[in-house]
Amino acid sequence: MGFLKKLFFILFLSWFFTSCENNESEISRITARPNDPVEEISGLQTIYSDSGAVKVLLEAPVMKKILAPKPITELSKGMKISFYDANLNIISRMKSSYAIHYEQEHRWEARNNVEVVNVKGEKLNTEKLVWDERTNKLLSDNFVKITTSKEIIMGNGFEADQDFSHYK
Repeated sequence: MGFLKKLFFILFLSWFFTSCENNESEISRITARPNDPVEEISGLQTIYSDSGAVKVLLEAPVMKKILAPKPITELSKGMKISFYDANLNIISRMKSSYAIHYEQEHRWEARNNVEVVNVKGEKLNTEKLVWDERTNKLLSDNFVKITTSKEIIMGNGFEADQDFSHYK
């Protein structure tokens, strides 16, 4: 009788361990949440350069990189960007309470309390501003306010080069 119990116990253990199987792709499919960030950084400070020359310094309290449905970088707690010339002089600054980078479109969108200041001290305020990396243009179709040393200009729509030196 002892032999049959041992045999039954061994068969039960064999069945138990072989019947449980983890399929990694099935687990990933069940637990995947496509809109979850694949990368999250606190206290971001990153430098963009071209041919070894610093062009942009980006600072943000929180950055989240999300891959689906399309790759974006979200700066949900705001951001500050400084643009530099070849001599590492700041030529303009931009800040906002929220920003998103559409990677495939090479386009940044700053929203909520957007402010841009150029080297001449001219200031742009709006609620939405787009920076097109391909054309190096700043664009807005929202209400804008530009403050210079001599005047305040208000209107709907805006276009400028990325250093905010020439605008219309």
